Parts: sequence; C-alpha cells; structure tokens
Amino acid sequence: MAVLGSDTPVHILENGVLERVASTTSPQPVIAIVRRRTFGIDSITAAQWVVVADGISDPGNLGTIFRSAEAAGASAVVLTPGTVEAFNPKVVRASAGSMFYVPIIEDVKTYKLQAAGFRVIGTSSHDQEGSIDYTSADFTDRVAIVVGNEAHGLVDSSNIDQWVMVPHRGRSESLNVAMAATLVCFEVAKQRDHAASNE
Repeated sequence: MAVLGSDTPVHILENGVLERVASTTSPQPVIAIVRRRTFGIDSITAAQWVVVADGISDPGNLGTIFRSAEAAGASAVVLTPGTVEAFNPKVVRASAGSMFYVPIIEDVKTYKLQAAGFRVIGTSSHDQEGSIDYTSADFTDRVAIVVGNEAHGLVDSSNIDQWVMVPHRGRSESLNVAMAATLVCFEVAKQRDHAASNE
C-alpha cells in the first residue's frame, strides 16, 4: 500500500505489533523510517544567526533547543563534539517535529564558526569576564549563540567573543539550559526584527 500521491510504502500493522517496534511504552499510532538529511558547515555560509549546543547531554534539553531555535527563526542548530546524538529518539520527540525544519550540523567546534564569520556569543549563568545582560547585547550581526552543558557550562570557552547572562532574581543557581536558550533566541529574533523594520 502507498500513501495517496506518493510512492512511499505504507504497512498496516496487526494489533500489538506497534508497541513492540516503537521505542515508547504508549506510542502514537503512526511511525516512520525516513532518510536522514546531512548538512556541513558550508551550508551556513549565508546564515545570519545560528544556535550552538555545546556538550548538551540531556536529549529532552536538546530537543527543546531545536524547537526554540526553529520557532525564533535561527538558520541552523550546530552541535559540538560530545553533544547527545541529534537523532536520538528522545531528542526527536522533544523537538516536536521542529528538527525537520531547521538544518542540524554535527561535530563542529566553535572556532570553525569564527572562521566562517560568526561572532560567537557564550551564555552563562554566572558572571564571566566582560559578561553583560543578554537584553543589552547586540545580536544584529552574524552571531552564533552558544549554550553549554547542563552541569559544567561551555565545554570550550576559549573561542567566545562575548559573554551574556540571564540575570537571576531568585535563589536558584541557574536556569535550565533549554529555557535559557529560549529566552536568548527570542531576544535575538526581537532585535533582528526591530533592526529590519528600521532599514
């Protein structure tokens, strides 16, 4: 059987089979096997801003970062070595489909983004040398927004051009990395929209 208007094969499974082949306890009624798209750093030579996941270990966080980056209009999401695998089933589920709309580039170190013309902006929950409130930063040029590992922050902070932080008013030590990424992504989008409307 094929999907209407497509030559994609479709298989109807007997009762109980889906639960055995799916990776979740209570799967959705449809699963698919698809060809994985691959992108290299050369695919973002014209990109204006990207999000970089540096050493992110939790699949749910990475999927949420994909979702926020895509929703805010990022050109791509870049993963550094040591980040959880992009197509881990938990990442895919947490992305809610957004990872299929934004290019994902794996195994790229931040210095390669600098070489490609991006200003690399590191995020931190703590004061770093010269760090400023993320709402005071200028995100209107070619920027790569880097969010770091949940426990240790950025894996390699030596290639950071500017540090930004989300100020805390409560007693918690830090924000969840995916939530911090969301705040910064939408600040980038707001600034870029404002700059475009004033041209």
